[in-house]
Amino acid sequence: MKNMMNQHRKKSDNLVNGIREHVRLAPRILETVKGKLSLGARILQQGGMKRIFKQLFRVTEGQKLLKASQCYLSTTAGPIAGLLFISTKRVAFCSETSIKFSSPNGESVRFHYKVSIALRKIKRVEQSENMERPCQKYMEIVTVDDFEFWFMGFLNYQKAFNCLQLAVSQSLQIDRPKSD
Repeated sequence: MKNMMNQHRKKSDNLVNGIREHVRLAPRILETVKGKLSLGARILQQGGMKRIFKQLFRVTEGQKLLKASQCYLSTTAGPIAGLLFISTKRVAFCSETSIKFSSPNGESVRFHYKVSIALRKIKRVEQSENMERPCQKYMEIVTVDDFEFWFMGFLNYQKAFNCLQLAVSQSLQIDRPKSD
């Protein structure tokens, strides 16, 4: 009984730390809360994460969504809040809110920041943590052409990391030619 209580306590501590880390990365708390409420409403309106994934990214036949996680993508301009989708064919990220850019002719343009990486193009997936603050965990995806993508601020980091590792390893087994 005591062991089971310790397991539940550890899980709840991990969730609390994940929420704390997710909110800490946000530039402003009010903006974060508005974004989360807007995202929740969008998920409900569009019928769930699977439908959002299909609407945002071209989904091929037989491709299945394995996990969707709220997190941040690290960029040179700072972290961008969004959703990380892990499917049987790719890892994809889309920002929660649209980002404003200036077009070459000077007009303001708004669009969602998107990243899509085919699993077969992933060289490795690494996990790391801040040595001074171990609750700050990072996930690095390195592609075969040596591009690095850093994700952080997961509500449940370990589940997302394990799912991504499994998807990449299964992709390697499928794509690897069979020996005679």
